[in-house]
Amino acid sequence: MIGKDTTYIEALSSPFPDANLVQSPHQHTLKTAFTRSGVGLHTGASTTVRVLPAEPDQGRYFVRVDLAEPVVIPARVEAIGKTILSTELGQGAVQVRTVEHLLAALAGLGIDNARIEIDGPEVPLLDGSAQPWVVAIAEVGLVAQASLRSLHKVNQPLWVHQGDAFVVALPAPQTRFSYGVDYALSAIGCQWYSCQLEQFATEIAPARTFGFADQIEQLRDRGLIKGGSLNNALVCGPEGWLNPPLRFADEPVRHKLLDLIGDLSLLGPFPQAHILAYKASHALHTQLTQQLSQSC
Repeated sequence: MIGKDTTYIEALSSPFPDANLVQSPHQHTLKTAFTRSGVGLHTGASTTVRVLPAEPDQGRYFVRVDLAEPVVIPARVEAIGKTILSTELGQGAVQVRTVEHLLAALAGLGIDNARIEIDGPEVPLLDGSAQPWVVAIAEVGLVAQASLRSLHKVNQPLWVHQGDAFVVALPAPQTRFSYGVDYALSAIGCQWYSCQLEQFATEIAPARTFGFADQIEQLRDRGLIKGGSLNNALVCGPEGWLNPPLRFADEPVRHKLLDLIGDLSLLGPFPQAHILAYKASHALHTQLTQQLSQSC
């Protein structure tokens, strides 16, 4: 059953920041702070996140405020740690994981500078998408800053691959993201989706994380998805979706694209390129991000 999940339509009626902000030459930050709380997908730990404005040229960065001495973890390539079913960032022995949905929302709406205070080791999953973060950002609004964004152009193809899975950055006149997935389960099958950042809030942010019924116990035995449930993740089995309806018929590939945008945000400004991924993972996303960081 696919159907159509209309529960998110009311939230989407919020006055989103102007989509053209992502193309503005000026850096942006939040007008004021907002707070969200929830359970982490993998740790199952309850955490509270407070996202605050930040000065120009500071970038997006996390602060672990639950520690005796708060630790700053930049949301940058150099902080990338483990990439097993999520993206983890670290500074020394201190980490914060599953950062991709929040970072995708900030970067996808054109927020260059933000201080993200968190009182635990994992960003809350909320409803499994980036939509709650987008709605929170829309509620507080954005403000332009005097500093200009840096512009990085990709002048020759760059790619990483593992088997038939790959992520490639191609020279292009404007930033675009395309993604393809191909799963044996008929409820998903082969899906492709392509978009520009101006479409992020309505076409990408609502897409929820997903998993497979026959993998749940194995992942939990490995200490993963302790906080996952049918309320914050789509689950697919041989007979179809366990918790329909979907928000989009192709919600899985849109969510993969959401993850890609979050991982690529670790560059800072997105490069002027067409980023194309197929059957990829956080590991491949971040490997390409590291390559782009070295070449831009």
